[in-house]
Amino acid sequence: MIFKLIKSEGIAHHSYFIGVNGQAVVVDPRRDVDIYMRLAESEGLEITHIFETHRNEDYVIGSLELANLTGAEIFHGKKLDFAYGTPVSDKDKFIIGYIELEILETPGHTLESITIVLRDLRVSEDVQMIFPGDVIFAGETGRIDFYGLDKRSEMAGLLYDSIFDKILPLGDQAVLCPAHGAGSVCGADIRRQDFTTTGYEARTNPQLKSKSREDFINLKIKEEHYTPPYFKKMEDFNKNGAPIIGCVPHLKAIPPKKLVEMKNNGVQILDVRKPTSYAGGHIPGSLNIWKEGVATFAGWFLNYEESIVLVDDDSYGINDVRNSLIRLGFDNLYGFLANGFPSWYVTVENVDSLRLWTVKQLKEHQFDGDFFLLDVRKINDWKKGHIEGAHHLYIGEVPERLSEIPQGIPVVVYCDSGNKSTVVCSFLKENGYNDVISVLGSITAWKKAGYPVKS
Repeated sequence: MIFKLIKSEGIAHHSYFIGVNGQAVVVDPRRDVDIYMRLAESEGLEITHIFETHRNEDYVIGSLELANLTGAEIFHGKKLDFAYGTPVSDKDKFIIGYIELEILETPGHTLESITIVLRDLRVSEDVQMIFPGDVIFAGETGRIDFYGLDKRSEMAGLLYDSIFDKILPLGDQAVLCPAHGAGSVCGADIRRQDFTTTGYEARTNPQLKSKSREDFINLKIKEEHYTPPYFKKMEDFNKNGAPIIGCVPHLKAIPPKKLVEMKNNGVQILDVRKPTSYAGGHIPGSLNIWKEGVATFAGWFLNYEESIVLVDDDSYGINDVRNSLIRLGFDNLYGFLANGFPSWYVTVENVDSLRLWTVKQLKEHQFDGDFFLLDVRKINDWKKGHIEGAHHLYIGEVPERLSEIPQGIPVVVYCDSGNKSTVVCSFLKENGYNDVISVLGSITAWKKAGYPVKS
């Protein structure tokens, strides 16, 4: 049996490729499907089955894209009216060569969630692998808040039943292959561990140590999660079918003069350089999200209508950014600034800059009272310790709660290390805040300097 984990960084998405006896199965494929096609070609396999563990919320599922290229059949849970594919039910089985794939209906994260159970019939009737989607992770269990506050208790109860009555009884030996790893918004605190086992999770997962169903429900309903606005777009695409792109689009190289014209007519300029480079000089009105942060934060700040143009110092890494945006459904991605940001200032176009403070400067002015100090980390990090005098607003909530940030006085922003604070500062500048300052090193440097935090 051929088994491959395919990781999509940023959204921490995991998909799986399983090959046996000339056939291949893909579980939860991403939208840029070339990697599955290359695997199939290199191993001499035909992709015949595609399984979706649930309607994913944080990326565009690549099932239709892959089926369009291969003719494979798509399978997913029956408790959602998908516009494509074939619904499956509890205990349905698929025999592919010498492996058996059994379907378990495991609601809780979503109502239509399914778990795929793999047995190698040449070896044993025991379960070898489990693909639970977002039901259970390494050190975590799936979030249960997508159906609203009044449904959280019901969904938590379903999740408990799915885990304790269906998944854990499959045996301590079973390898768990979840749909996400550490950093995903689909779990609050997923361990940095690609694989785990049912036995290991039963013994170590803090959410599975609840003594009763009631305890588990009470634990889950108290969780605090963030829901990016782009989730609604993903839910629509993944229920009704996303447009088929055929192949990952080629990005156009845009000369500075052309970008000036586009800027005058409305365009989203996404600068993917490091915060310090952006601060030193950038295109006025551009949004800064460092390359590795695009997959995580683009969905909070970009829209699906206006064209998107990327800016870097050069073209290195642009394709990775492109892939991240395509996975999030941003088909309005148009191109990139030809020859990078240097071409902008060489042609004498207008350049803006961003003020930076060190933590020493912040400490010197901490109690001056003439600026608004904003902490944009997650609420749990804020509760563990923050700088005295700060106000809290999670980075992703800034666009919708902009009115809570005062104008007319300097706004000083800090986060974990300075990346997210610069994202927020660039957004504030784009929206009329003229005096914003990002703190280099942010809370990490503050603590290393020995300065006190308040909890």
